[in-house]
Amino acid sequence: MFETFRNAWKTEDLRKRLLYTLLILILFRLGCAIPVPYITSSALESMFTTGSMLTYLNMMSGGAMSRCTIFALGVQPYINATIIIQLLCVAIPYLENLSKEGEEGRQKLTKISNYTGAAIALLLSIAYYFIIRRMGALKYTDGFAGIFSGIVIVACFTAGAQFVTWMGNQIDAKGIGNGLSLMIFAGIVADWSRVGSSFQDMLTRAQAGASGYYIMIPAMVILALVAVVFVVILTNAERRIPVQYAKRVVGRKMYGGQASYIPIKVNMSGVMPIIFASTLCGLPNMIGSFLNLDATKHPYWTAFFRVFNYNSVLYLVVYVLLIVAFNYFYVAIQYNPVDISNQLRKNNGTIPGIRPGKPTSDFITKTLSKITLIGAVFLAIVAAVPMIVGDLTGVSIQLGGTSLLIIVGVALDTARSLEGYMTARHHKGFLE
Repeated sequence: MFETFRNAWKTEDLRKRLLYTLLILILFRLGCAIPVPYITSSALESMFTTGSMLTYLNMMSGGAMSRCTIFALGVQPYINATIIIQLLCVAIPYLENLSKEGEEGRQKLTKISNYTGAAIALLLSIAYYFIIRRMGALKYTDGFAGIFSGIVIVACFTAGAQFVTWMGNQIDAKGIGNGLSLMIFAGIVADWSRVGSSFQDMLTRAQAGASGYYIMIPAMVILALVAVVFVVILTNAERRIPVQYAKRVVGRKMYGGQASYIPIKVNMSGVMPIIFASTLCGLPNMIGSFLNLDATKHPYWTAFFRVFNYNSVLYLVVYVLLIVAFNYFYVAIQYNPVDISNQLRKNNGTIPGIRPGKPTSDFITKTLSKITLIGAVFLAIVAAVPMIVGDLTGVSIQLGGTSLLIIVGVALDTARSLEGYMTARHHKGFLE
């Protein structure tokens, strides 16, 4: 790996791309440290409790949301816009046609996603402003000063989200790897001190005489290493369906006759099902904390919101079921077996032992269903194990399954991207 980086550094084009990517990431982290004016961020600490929906938004922004900086919204508006446009491509014929028009259609979809992301950023900025106002974190709330400070706060959040999106697109065009994913990765790694606080908590309990904590620390390290290996293996795992193309003669040349395969990744949906599930499960708890209900006056509503506490068994069960459901849903909108079967027929390709047409699509659907189930179980294990271990040990594990999947996935994608550039220049790379 070090040899690959050394060879990449010697190549002028790659050296410029690496430096440009590093510069953008430094600017991103600087923006995550510049606070928005007229806000007292210390008054918001109670909002970002474990299990709250805001906890995951804060994690995706690298801790910028809890500090109320100009990049507090991070890449969330653009990610949400991209997901919405992907879903609408299935329902709206115009967007579906754009997705099939190649590079020109992709550019139009990107422009639509950017405008949608700007609208979502504005809505989120307004919502976050009212949350901050509700928590009493504003320095000015009345008169002209209150109106002016509100406009400035909303404008800062919205402009910061758009600037983050622009920086991510610049990394895509002039840097290495996926820009938005790299910024999420940088935010999680920069917030690594939370992991150290968990181990510091265990060490403090061990020094205080609590039984088992001296054994628990090395056990947690081993468990973390096993989890990383587990995630790496299943992130790269895929099911390859063999395809044989028939020979055909065009003029004096013969085409086809080669064997290929259709790759189906085990973790096709990435970290999206976990994010969706954690958002929905954390929403009732967040609403309950905002309402601040009196248990004596509203016992039923208080009990309802308490059921969705992060440490409850029902929360864990619903969390796992939603991960499985969202994984199937996300794969269904990304993968169409009928289109694959039609493409194989047009190119004279067949799956050995399977007739073309409907039998081929049925076989792909059956295979995809099995792989999706394995991927859903994998995501559920990665997301639920940190919660279970945290409940058993009494120590909050800050680096949960979502963070681990993002870190491993972005690292592997960036390594493949750099490997592609190196392979084109005949250098030895990461994955050989």
